[in-house]
Amino acid sequence: GGGMGVSSQTGKSRPVTGVIFRDGSDVNQDRTTGAVLAEILTGTKADPKLVLASFTSPFYKLERGSVFDVECRDARTGDGVFMAVTTSVNGKSLADLPDSILLERLFDATGRFSFYGSPTDIKVKKRRINSTNNKVELELQFSNLSQSTNSEIPRKAILVATLPEGTDNAVLLVGSAQATRWKTAEPRIRSAIESFQAIPAPKSNLKLRAKDRTNGMYDFF
Repeated sequence: GGGMGVSSQTGKSRPVTGVIFRDGSDVNQDRTTGAVLAEILTGTKADPKLVLASFTSPFYKLERGSVFDVECRDARTGDGVFMAVTTSVNGKSLADLPDSILLERLFDATGRFSFYGSPTDIKVKKRRINSTNNKVELELQFSNLSQSTNSEIPRKAILVATLPEGTDNAVLLVGSAQATRWKTAEPRIRSAIESFQAIPAPKSNLKLRAKDRTNGMYDFF
């Protein structure tokens, strides 16, 4: 079908979402509430920052497996949400970030939405800045090539970005669904987007190392 069916893509490399896990941590989803918490590293190898990123998604199940970072979805429809981390924002404030830096993890050649070839007709429909809780929200639409039918499938998406204090990488939660399913999917995606938080972890003496998820080859970091 036209869903974002990653599981059938064995042998394909994982999309680059920018998410790097702290060594020794695991992503889990609370079965009752749907709450998801991830300990992610941003910054550089020399100066890593630990960020606690969380959201609640009772409608979508946390995906396991090598091609997923932090992603909850409905495997049948392909509706769902995933986390991403931007490249360095070079000291810019959240309000000054161009859309392009927020979108590269989605639409770059290695991006999550480029799994079947480059998305087309990418349009940012709305951009909202919520300065009280340090978030930027974008509403998007684009099309993806469906492998099974070789046709363009329109999708809609909402992206929320926040810049945890003292860090230089924005952390994102992105929800999307096929345009034909948007009416049903939008309330579920919005509730996850609204619950999203990414905050600096409390200072500790923990040695911050990136989790090795490549069988001996480390993620670039």
